Amino acid sequence: MQTIKSHFEGGWRYRYLLQNLITRDFKLKYRRSILGVAWSVLNPLLTCLVMYVVFGALMKGLRGDGIPNFAAFLLIGQLLFNFFRESTTMAMESVLKNAPLLRKVYIPKYIFPLEKTCFGFVNCLFSFVALVLVLLFTWTPVSWATLVLAVYPLLTLFLFNLGVGLLLSALYVFVRDIMHIWEVFCTLLVYGSAIFYDPNMMDGWVQWVIKFNPLYHYITAFRECVLWGIGLDPVRAVICLACAAVSLALGLAVFKKTQDKFVLYM
Repeated sequence: MQTIKSHFEGGWRYRYLLQNLITRDFKLKYRRSILGVAWSVLNPLLTCLVMYVVFGALMKGLRGDGIPNFAAFLLIGQLLFNFFRESTTMAMESVLKNAPLLRKVYIPKYIFPLEKTCFGFVNCLFSFVALVLVLLFTWTPVSWATLVLAVYPLLTLFLFNLGVGLLLSALYVFVRDIMHIWEVFCTLLVYGSAIFYDPNMMDGWVQWVIKFNPLYHYITAFRECVLWGIGLDPVRAVICLACAAVSLALGLAVFKKTQDKFVLYM
């Protein structure tokens, strides 16, 4: 606990550096782009449209009535999964890519995975404009009381992503193959996170396997608050927090134990 507290205090001390790094990443991502940051909205909308056409018909085939408000259901899963994949993938490369800077000046190494996770979070917030548009277009009723609770799964997902990002960034310094393994794993994870289907359509043992995936609980908790208006399920809320705590503790422990050896492999 003391280690986590000291890391957060260090992160606050370097908040201006974090801000500059996030701003730099935004400029680099949308450099020479005519629409710029608007792609944060257009990209999920266009992807959702393609997936809606493909999987919408499939879901109706598997279950006659389909999934109510499938467009919003799909987009929520897509946005939160993209937040996970983008932030963890960028965090994995962050320490190694900043090796020249680390050799010149002292900067706590965990700042770079933290910055990438923050960048992914900010980018995710911009992408929520697409969700607002879909909710308006489909005339989806939203409960403001439960909408506020949606902050909880989003923040716990941020901590979960940070823990995974710290772990991956430490491993990637020593084993470059981690990148290729992670890409394959994320592709597999798409089909195990209930993004475009309802797990209740599946067999019992499949549902059981899906519920071992932390992303399923973050996505479902967000849907419960925003789309279904039923608020946070207490058990799911505990699962989200527990997954975030375990991920963050493991990521910090591995990162702290290995960071002094990074310079030998950069």
